[in-house]
Amino acid sequence: MKTKIIFIIGVSGVGKSTVANLLSKKLQVPFFDGDDFHHEKNIKKMASGTPLNDADRYDWLQSLNELAIKHVKAKTSCIIVCSALKQAYRDILSHQIEKYSEWVFLHGSFDQIKKRLDNRKNHFMSSELLKSQFDTLEEPTNAIKINVEKSPEHIVEIIKNLSNNKSEFGLFGLGVMGKSLSRNLANNGVKLSLFNRHIAGKEENIALNFKKEFPELATALPFDDIAAFVNSIQQPRKIMLMVNAGKTIDLVIENLLPYLTKGDILIDGGNSNYNKTKERHDYLKSKNIYFIGAGVSGGEEGALRGPSIMPGGNEETYKKIQPFLEKIAAKDENKLPCCSYIGPEGSGHFVKMVHNGIEYAEMQLLAEVFTLLKNLGKNPDEIAAILESWKAIENSYLLEITIDILRKKDGEDWLIHKIMDKAGNKGTGNWTTIATAQLGIPSTMVASSLFARYISFFKEERITVSTYFNTNDLSLNLNSEEILKAYQFARIINHYQGFKLIKEASNRNNWNINLSELARIWTNGCIIRSDLMTSLVTTFKTVDNILHEPEIIEKLQALKPFIKKVVTEGIVNEVAVPTLTDAISFLNSFSKATSSANIIQAQRDYFGAHTYQRTDDTSGKFYHTHWAKN
Repeated sequence: MKTKIIFIIGVSGVGKSTVANLLSKKLQVPFFDGDDFHHEKNIKKMASGTPLNDADRYDWLQSLNELAIKHVKAKTSCIIVCSALKQAYRDILSHQIEKYSEWVFLHGSFDQIKKRLDNRKNHFMSSELLKSQFDTLEEPTNAIKINVEKSPEHIVEIIKNLSNNKSEFGLFGLGVMGKSLSRNLANNGVKLSLFNRHIAGKEENIALNFKKEFPELATALPFDDIAAFVNSIQQPRKIMLMVNAGKTIDLVIENLLPYLTKGDILIDGGNSNYNKTKERHDYLKSKNIYFIGAGVSGGEEGALRGPSIMPGGNEETYKKIQPFLEKIAAKDENKLPCCSYIGPEGSGHFVKMVHNGIEYAEMQLLAEVFTLLKNLGKNPDEIAAILESWKAIENSYLLEITIDILRKKDGEDWLIHKIMDKAGNKGTGNWTTIATAQLGIPSTMVASSLFARYISFFKEERITVSTYFNTNDLSLNLNSEEILKAYQFARIINHYQGFKLIKEASNRNNWNINLSELARIWTNGCIIRSDLMTSLVTTFKTVDNILHEPEIIEKLQALKPFIKKVVTEGIVNEVAVPTLTDAISFLNSFSKATSSANIIQAQRDYFGAHTYQRTDDTSGKFYHTHWAKN
C-alpha cells in the first residue's frame, strides 16, 4: 500500500470513528480520533455549549497535521478522524502532505444526524451544537462522498475500493482523438480515469460504453460526473484535456477548478491558440495549478499507435508528465520517443500551429501536382502510379495517403471525382498566417495555401465566373519528372519558411527551441513526417537556416529550372498552381541583393514622411525628402 493519510471528515454524529475503526482493521493501519487531540480548554468550551472558533481550532489542527507529517516521513499510512468542516481547516491538515492526503466525506441530512446524536450517551457534543456545524460546513470538492444511510461495513468497502483503485492519469473528453489516446495509454499499461460529459438523450454513458468496447480498457474508471472523475485520480493529478479549442477549453477549466488541489496538472492536448495557452498558464498558476499546452499530431490513427507530441510550459511540470507522454508517443528511427520538451508557456502550441501551417502547404502542393498530372491526361490510377514511383525519391506520409486516396473507387468511378472541391479548415492555418504577419516573417506558402482553401469554398461563384474566363484548350508541355522536381523545390522552400517562423518566435519569446530536436520528433507520428524532415534533423545540428546549408543550396539550384518551367506552363495554360508559384516567387525575391523595396520606401516617405536610409551612407541615418515640385 502506498503511503497515504486518509482523513475521514463530516459533522459530529455521522459515524466517523466507527467507520475509521473498521477501515483501520481492513487496511491494517492505525487510526486517530481528532477529538482525542483537543486541548482541555476546547473540551470544556464545547461541554459548556459554546462552539469553538477558528482561533480555538488552529493549534488543534496543526497538531493533527504534525501527526500526519510524522507518518509520511516514516512512510507509513494512517487514518485521521476530524470534523474539518471548512476548507481552511482542511488546508491546515494537509499542509506539506497534499499529495499523500485522501479525503472521505460522510454526510447525511440534519434530521438524520440529529436523531443519531440524541441517541448517543456520554458525548461532549450536544445535539444543540449540530446546527452550528451544518451552518459552518463547506462541503469538500475533492473527497470520496458517502451518504451515512449505508451501513458502516458498506461504507468501509466503498472507501477501500476507491482508495486502492486510484488511477494514474485522467483523460477528459472522448471524441475521436480522446478515444484513441485513451486506448494508447491503456495499451501502454497506464491506469486511466475517463470522462465524457452527460447530455440527456444525446451523450449518455459515453465513457462507460467506451470502456466496455475495448478489452485494453478493462481497468479504466469511466465517469460522467466531474467530481467523481477528479477524485478518482492519484494526487498530484495529471489530467489531459481533449476538447475543442476556444471557449470550450476555458469552460472545462472552470468546471474542473473547484475539484482540483494545489500541484495538480492540466494538459491541453487540443489545437489551442498559443496566445490563449499562455493566458491559461498564467491564470492557473495563480490558482496553484500547473498547465501544459501540448501539441499532438497524427490524427486518429497516430493518436492510437503513437503521435508526435509537442509539450510547452514549465519544464519541472513537464518532467512529472514526461513518462506518460513518452510512453504513448511514436518512436523515431533510433527508437526514441517523438516527444520532447519544446519550451515555456505557449511554445508547444506554437510549434504545433506552424506544423499545421506547413501541413497546409504540403497538402496544397500535392493537390497542384494532381491537377497538373490530370491536365496531362492521366486518370487517378495513373497519377497514383506516378506518385508511387516518387516514394523512393521524395517520400512522405501525405504522399502515401494521397496515393491511397487516388486509388479508392466508388462503384465504377474513382471516389475523388465525387468529392466536392470545397476544402475546410479549423483555424490553425489562419493562426499561422496571422503569426507570420505579426512576426514579420515571409511564410508566403502557408498564406497561399490557406487562401487557396478560401477560394475553393466559393464553389457557386466559381462556377459562374468560369463561364467568363475558363478555357479548356490546354497544351501543357510537361512530364512527370519535371513536376516531381518542381514539387521537391517547393517542399524545401515550405520547410525553410516554417522553421524560419519558429526560429523567429523562439528568439522573440526566449523559448530556446532546438530546431534539430523539433525536426526529430516530427520524423514519425505526425502528419508532416517525411524523408526531407529526417534529413533536416542533421542539417539543424549545424545551421538554423537551411538556405545557408551548401547541399540544400546546390539542390535548389539544380531544381530551379524545373519549377520555373512548371509554373510558366501552369500560368500560360491557366492551371492554378498558387503554392508552386509562391515557392519560386519567394526565392526570386529572397535571392536578390537589390530589390524593388526602394520604390516602396520612397512612396512611403512621399505621402507619409516615413523617411528612408541611403545606400551611400553607412551610418544608418534616416532621411526625408520633400518630393513634390514647387
